[in-house]
Order: sequence, then C-alpha cells, then structure tokens
Amino acid sequence: MLAALIGYLGDFDLAEEAAQEAFAIAAERWPRDGAPVNPRAWLMTTARNRAVDRIRRDRTLAAKTELLEITEATEQAMDTLDAASFADERLELIFTCCHPALAVEAQVALTLRTLGGLSTREIARAFLVGESTMAQRLVRAKHKIKAAGIPFRVPPDHLLPDRLVAVLAVVYLIFNEGYAGRSELAAQAIRLGDALAELMPDEPEVHGLRAMMLLLHARRDARFRAGELVLLADQDSALWDEAEIARGRAVLDRAIALHGRGAYVVQAAIASLHAERPRPWAQIAALYEQLARLTGSPVVQLSRAVAIAEVEGPEAALAIVDRLPLEDYHYLHAARGELLRRAGRADEARAAYGRARELAHDEAERRLLERRLAELDRVELGADGATEGSA
Repeated sequence: MLAALIGYLGDFDLAEEAAQEAFAIAAERWPRDGAPVNPRAWLMTTARNRAVDRIRRDRTLAAKTELLEITEATEQAMDTLDAASFADERLELIFTCCHPALAVEAQVALTLRTLGGLSTREIARAFLVGESTMAQRLVRAKHKIKAAGIPFRVPPDHLLPDRLVAVLAVVYLIFNEGYAGRSELAAQAIRLGDALAELMPDEPEVHGLRAMMLLLHARRDARFRAGELVLLADQDSALWDEAEIARGRAVLDRAIALHGRGAYVVQAAIASLHAERPRPWAQIAALYEQLARLTGSPVVQLSRAVAIAEVEGPEAALAIVDRLPLEDYHYLHAARGELLRRAGRADEARAAYGRARELAHDEAERRLLERRLAELDRVELGADGATEGSA
C-alpha cells in the first residue's frame, strides 16, 4: 500500500503519513462498523483522501493537483486491487530507492524503511550504527529523491545491472529480519526474489539469493519451539519443508549453470550443505573461506570459525574469533561463549554469554542465552557435587 501511495504522490513522507492515518481510522472504525468488502481499496482511497486534505492544509493544492488526479479507470482498478499489482508496485519502489544517485547504504536503509516496514532502530541495528545516524541517512535519502525527481518505475533492461547490488542487499536484509521471527517479511522477500528472477532470468546472483532464502525458510517450523529459539544442531529435521529444500536446490543448480560464483550463490551452497545429514563441515568451512574472500566481512569469518570448530576443535576457532573487530555484535559473544564452554573454560564462557545477553535485542535470543548460562551453572554444581562425594 505504501509503495502504491508513493507512486501516486511522488512523496515518501506524505505517503507514510497518509498510510498511517488510514490504518488508524480503520483500527477505530472496523471493529465498530465491520470491515469493508475490499479492505485494500478502502485503505487506499482513505489514504489518498487524507493526502489531499494534507496538501490543502499546506495550501499547495494547485501545484499537486496533477499528481492527485485519479481517472475513472484507476478508481475502478482500485476496487479490484490484487496481490500481483501490489507486488509490481513494491518492485518499482525498490528500484526507486536503489537509484544510483543515492549511496548504497542509503538505498538499502530507505527501502527497508518504506517497503519492509522496519523501524529506524531495527535498520540501525542491521547496519551496526546508531539510531540517530540512521535517521539522518533516511531523511537525506528522501530529500534527494524528491529534489532529483527520481522516477518511480522499474528501469529499462540496460540499466538493471547497475541497480542489482543494492536491490539484492535490500531483499536479503528484509529476509533476514523475517528469519528472526517476522515470517511475513521472509515471505515478502521470497516473492520479491521471484519477481526479480522474472525481470533478470539470466542473472546468477538473483537465483543465488532466491535459493538461499528458500533453503533457510524451509527450516522455519523447526527454529522455534514453544516460543524458544532452537539452534540448528538441536532442530528436528522432520519439521523441515523438504519440498522447499528441493526447490531451493533446483534454483541453486540454475545459478551454478549460469556460472554463478558470487556471494549469494556461495551462501546458497552453504545453506544446502547445512540441510545434509551428517553435515560436511570441512566443505562448509571451505565455502565460508571463499565467501570471506568475496565479502571481506568479519561476520562471515565468525561463521567460518564456527564451522572450523567442528573440524579442528574449539581452540582453533577461538584463535579466529578473538581477532574479529565485532565487540558490539552479540552473535560474536554468543559464539565465543559456546566455543569456550566446549573448551572447558567455564568462567570465560559465562562472561561471554553474559555480554551477548546484554547486547541481544530479541527476547527469544536472550532466553536462549539465559538457558546456556543456567546449563553452565548446573554443570558446575554437578562437578562440585561429584568432587565432594569422591572426597
């Protein structure tokens, strides 16, 4: 809906305000009067009317009239809006936000805000920056789109490759946010990936991203148990969606057939290996090493260290982890706590788990870390009891 409003109005802030007002009115009226026959069209019409009212109050109606004129055909189309039309508008919004006139980080952040519905705080967390810094980036990006008159449309074919890096990054981050527990965002990211594949059927990285998302999404039902996060090693593989895994591997095969060797193709290959029993950890570690060369990311090196722990033991992994510049990244401390626990260094593990708990934003992750701390305490108490008994 927001994508459609931005397309009609050509103004991000006005569209966001109008959408918020429409949903607020719906929240008040629908429980009392009942939902309309076509809720989507009702919300669009209400939001459009609110935008007109706002423009009138700002006394700029004459300058905006042309943008707000809706023909009879468009009005009729609004009565029959379906998911396909909204998918097209979401795709247009992505490419608008990912215009090369904007810095890549601003492109990704703005799309996450307007399309993914993420808060400024959530986006800042994804970028590992402060909330105020991210808020400034978003304001600057919106102003630049407006001032430069950047068009709201999917670019012609010859310009698509120039936008691809940022567009794929947007879809990936939307999926990541959904994978953390917001399933509607993960499903939206997969739909956008499918739409990109229709636009660019011979681009291997598009298929690589689609494959990775499908292979990870296939484990969604096993990742949580009674509201608690379940790590991959503890998941019930019977809950995995085998049909989705098969589809993901077929898409990965397509990416490889197109000579894909990029970061998304490598990540999809890693996700495919994680779905095997037993897991081929040496291959997984080798692919993470390849991915680290492609990205230069310390987060990838952290994942590589976890795989190396399965091959060479926790001390070899700790030698990598302790050099990574990720002091405020809670996954580093969580992984370090696990490696220290396995190495028999309980006091250091407890400190690492505690630091991870301080930095974690998600309640399910906090509860997992608290369970790990409790397990350490139980093991220590059991060891003390055994010592006293033997004495």
